Amino acid sequence: MTTDIWAWVHDVHGDLVESGQHRLADALAEIAGHAVEGRNEQLDAMFPEAMASARALGLPWVEVFLRHWRLQNLLNKRHQGEAAMAEAVSLLEFAHREETATCPQSVCAVQDFTICHANIDGPGYVTERLAVLEETLERVEPARACFDCLSREYADTLEDDGRAEEALAHLDRAQARIKAADQQVSLAFGHSRASALHRLGRYQDALAAYDAAELGYVSARQKPDDDDRRKLAVGRAVMLAALGRTELALEQLPGVAEAERYPDIRYRWATAVESLTAAGAYPNDAELGTRLAHWVGYLDTAGSHRPCLDLLLIAGRLALRRGARTVALTLAATGERKLTRLRRTEGVAAQVAALREEAEGLPVPALPVPAAGLIDWLAGQEVPAEHAVDLLAAAVPAPGADTGEAGPALTTDLVLNLAGALGSLGHSAAAAELLRARMDQDEGHEQLVLMLSGLLIDAGDGEGVKRLADRLIQHRPADAHWTRARWAAAEGRWAEVGEHCAALLAVDPSRINPRRLAASAATRLGDHATAQRLYQELLEHALPSEGTPPELRHRTVQQPDLWHLITAATANRDWAVVRSTGALLGIGFATDGGPVDEEWQLVTIRATRTNGSTADLPAVRTGPASARILPVLGEELPLNHRDVVVFGPQLLNEPPAEGEPDENWRPAFELLVLLDPAGYTTYWLDGGWPGREAWTALREELGEAGYGLWVYSTGDYAITDPADEDGELPGVYAALGVPPTASAVEADALLTRLTTAWEHPLSWPELAEAAGVDVALHRRIAERYGL
Repeated sequence: MTTDIWAWVHDVHGDLVESGQHRLADALAEIAGHAVEGRNEQLDAMFPEAMASARALGLPWVEVFLRHWRLQNLLNKRHQGEAAMAEAVSLLEFAHREETATCPQSVCAVQDFTICHANIDGPGYVTERLAVLEETLERVEPARACFDCLSREYADTLEDDGRAEEALAHLDRAQARIKAADQQVSLAFGHSRASALHRLGRYQDALAAYDAAELGYVSARQKPDDDDRRKLAVGRAVMLAALGRTELALEQLPGVAEAERYPDIRYRWATAVESLTAAGAYPNDAELGTRLAHWVGYLDTAGSHRPCLDLLLIAGRLALRRGARTVALTLAATGERKLTRLRRTEGVAAQVAALREEAEGLPVPALPVPAAGLIDWLAGQEVPAEHAVDLLAAAVPAPGADTGEAGPALTTDLVLNLAGALGSLGHSAAAAELLRARMDQDEGHEQLVLMLSGLLIDAGDGEGVKRLADRLIQHRPADAHWTRARWAAAEGRWAEVGEHCAALLAVDPSRINPRRLAASAATRLGDHATAQRLYQELLEHALPSEGTPPELRHRTVQQPDLWHLITAATANRDWAVVRSTGALLGIGFATDGGPVDEEWQLVTIRATRTNGSTADLPAVRTGPASARILPVLGEELPLNHRDVVVFGPQLLNEPPAEGEPDENWRPAFELLVLLDPAGYTTYWLDGGWPGREAWTALREELGEAGYGLWVYSTGDYAITDPADEDGELPGVYAALGVPPTASAVEADALLTRLTTAWEHPLSWPELAEAAGVDVALHRRIAERYGL
């Protein structure tokens, strides 16, 4: 195995471009970056189409490459365990077929397979992980990047087996072999060394390992990216906090928003914070507890049982320090459930048992009022959330206790409040379990069913949702369909959302929220006619705003309903409904009838590029839900100059606070659908900047002729000065939008006439080629000016 993976990628990328497979070529070039940097949305948007193309073109090596990097993202950035196991097993098998065995990326499927097992239960799968890694390392040359990756994975496995000293020795041997092959170890190699040193309590040495790794990386003329920066910072924060150097640790600790966004740094972030809270340098409050509980729940759902348990124990120790008895007991119960999913529990089982013992040793709070009045009492007090949970837990009767005549109803109310409070603290799965148990005694309680379904959905418990819906379908079919519809929405299965909502409305046509959800699903599917019909039905079935009690306000018409109706009607060109609904919102129009095509404010339209990333495009708002795009755009976006689009009503950016300057602020909205394509074709211009006066004149004359012109270069863009090979000239890189009424020949002639007197010419080879004129001239300009 000597093929260099990135040389292969470069060659295949070129072949794909030459054959016209630009989208697959882009995916091949970009997917690894998306995976490593945690750009999950871009990766998820790109992967299905790229995979379909690779399979359609019969490119199994490309398929291995794409699937590997997606798995790297799922396993490393999103910390999936059992949720990714089927794909890890499938890829391992596919990567070792006859047609893929010699693919340079095939060996990486072994690493994916071992990482997946490590996420599920690293110590429990040590034997299997070491065996497959040893076999693979024997057939991989030290000069290959895979040798570095697999060596780190081998060291991590030794660590999971409690053999940190052996892990360090293995890393030393691997590094020596890599250097002997005239290669440098990766920056990640330093992370593996620091991890082993941390296990040994050698925190200062671990810091030195980070410094040496970063220095070596920079010395090799490589620049740490954002992912590298986060990992180095959080790793250093762990070591500095352990050394008691709290101020430096806080300086290194990534912000909580970064930990929220990137699951791969959460455990080390929490490890550092645990030390910092013990030193009084970080607040150990309910907000921190809630955050950690959400992260524990995420790992629970992802099937990463060992990482879930490790993080849970940190959260449990912090809860004990806060005196949060019920939260600590809840974490202990979750830990006991996780233990049943591990193959190897020595050491960790004792920690879970200690957590329960200490939690049970915390005092049970005395009720300030009798249990029957506790809910009202809490409603009138400002009680800290975790203390309120402890009070509610103390008030709930023990199973089998005699509660008298009012007991069953009171018990359900207390359980509902306890479950709601626990859910708000991040313990959705535990709260759902409380309600599920109570449902056996009080199945007819409507609020209990609604809250249970919501908590199951929040917890990502698909099996629990299915069991609940199956249980409800015979006697409470509307609730069963609603449960299924909400779960389908949470998973983005929009067609199913519509089906379940339709079944619900057939049972109970008066319901309002199912119409809202079904209309939203139809919008996502591009079925704007159905969305408009549902919003109009909603208006017909809604309760009047006047006189409707607060608990039924959701059944009245809300302002967002009207905006969504306007959006759907705009997409359907139903201008009469746009105008009549706008009148309900107090919107005035310049004309009384016909299409709404006016000039309002400047807005930003957020669109998705073909690679999955987003672009913010300036536009002129032409109506309540429509806008005309201003820039001239390239192939990476399905829009162009003067296209009229429909946008969603939700504001994507916060307006300036009162008193803050707002002259540069524009409201941003998400692109919904292209309404009226203007038909412009884009060609690129490159060359010398003629000065503001000449450029303004060019733009104005092109504009008068119906063309568009948009500059993409910044003020520091420079080109070669042909009169001085070491000199530079200011340059300009711009997009020309040719209207559908003009030909490429006419555009070329117009540009030539308008720029012929410039001292330094522009080059437009693609336009020249389309016009059938001398392309060589433009290529000579490009060569002469270094374009």
